[in-house]
Amino acid sequence: MICTLDESDAIAGVLDELSATMAGIDHEIVVVDDSHDELTAQAVLACAAHTPQIRLLRRREGRGLASAAIAGWDAAHGQYLAIMDGDGQHDPRLIAQMFRLLEQGRQDVVVASRYLHSRSSGLGLVRHAMSRGAVRLTQLLLGARLADPMSGCFAMTRDWYADVRPHLSGLGFKILVDVVASGRRRPNTAEVPTQLGERRGGVSKMDPRVVADLLTLLLEKRTRGLLPAQMALFFAVGLGGLAVHLTALWALLHAGCPFWIGQLVAIMAAMTCNFLMNNILTFRHCRLRGARMLSGLLMFYLACMFGAFVNESIGWALHAAGVNWALAAGAGSVAAALWNYHAAKRTAWSSTLNPPQAAAVAVELRVSSR
Repeated sequence: MICTLDESDAIAGVLDELSATMAGIDHEIVVVDDSHDELTAQAVLACAAHTPQIRLLRRREGRGLASAAIAGWDAAHGQYLAIMDGDGQHDPRLIAQMFRLLEQGRQDVVVASRYLHSRSSGLGLVRHAMSRGAVRLTQLLLGARLADPMSGCFAMTRDWYADVRPHLSGLGFKILVDVVASGRRRPNTAEVPTQLGERRGGVSKMDPRVVADLLTLLLEKRTRGLLPAQMALFFAVGLGGLAVHLTALWALLHAGCPFWIGQLVAIMAAMTCNFLMNNILTFRHCRLRGARMLSGLLMFYLACMFGAFVNESIGWALHAAGVNWALAAGAGSVAAALWNYHAAKRTAWSSTLNPPQAAAVAVELRVSSR
């Protein structure tokens, strides 16, 4: 399974090489394309015209590599499932090598690791440092017994996928973390060494949003789903909003504004900041634009205002019952945060789909016969 995003320059070569290495093995190659134009899809269909094992799933509103991977695996028919990049950085020969290990029947997941026998990954200096940091953090939080839990090339059995599928978050770009951390037990794993080749097309998907997705995904898996990744990101944005609130209030008070005016302006500034950041980060897969963004902002204001009422009511009731003021205030804040998250999700971003559900929104395109 190959996920593509604007990789028309590379995908044909990758498909030709993969088809050649898989010759003699019963297989199919599923490409899930989230590209902004039709060039990648056209290149895939051109390859499919002479290689019937190639299938194309086209998604009009891509929601990241993880949900694309889920869409591809859901549509696949094989006993073993694998994933690799479509930009030419992964060696296609790895797929057959990993399948042979799975056929021995002792492993659930086999990973192509950049760090198994070497510290060199084939990445640039900055991306290498970020990747190593993410690896260390994942190993620390999840106890992952993998040298490279950030790998984008791995294979697994159909049975393992069926076990983890109901629990996959489908968030962001690091699907391996999701796959190995979502089972009812730890998977039996093996690793094969690899080093990334030169990218033939497309661009790196690494940006601050990908890092945020990874951190919140790790929190979700570490808490066994008690703190969903999307909710964790919403709460993190809320902490940023608190910083905006305090900064704005401090500036206005020092400018001579009465407290009630400063507090009102600071609250509106914080809510606006929270809305914009949530639109960019937390709910970016259904980001609001244009007139819908304005109506969403108004709905967000209403949701947060009621959240403030919830905060005050619970805090006052607990304090009146003899609970310590700090605990009462904290309980009110937590209740308000939970309310704000669920209310915002169902009002301002009411069209939100959970990533595993969104994964199914794909259309299979076939080569037209003439």
